Amino acid sequence: MNLVKRLGAIAGAVSIALLAVGCGETVIDATKTEEALQANLSKSLETKVSAVDCPTDVEVEPKATFTCSVELAGGKKETATLRILNEDADVSVVRLSGTSQQGQ
Repeated sequence: MNLVKRLGAIAGAVSIALLAVGCGETVIDATKTEEALQANLSKSLETKVSAVDCPTDVEVEPKATFTCSVELAGGKKETATLRILNEDADVSVVRLSGTSQQGQ
């Protein structure tokens, strides 16, 4: 089944802990986001997620979006677009799109 069609199965909110950084800014905890996204996608897509890489400087701004790189078993690369739902840094996957296929 096409990964994009399975997005409905992964669109649930993922709670992500906040990390306070410098001058009162609050940013998404990239490590916790990566771990949660890897576990949720592996379960929802029923395929191994080899790696997830999210930016480390995403400020918590409700309705803002950011992207994380996702690598599936076999080297297929996807981009997950996440939306920040609220000031508690709950996020939701809004899109999963393919970017390239390694070795093809």
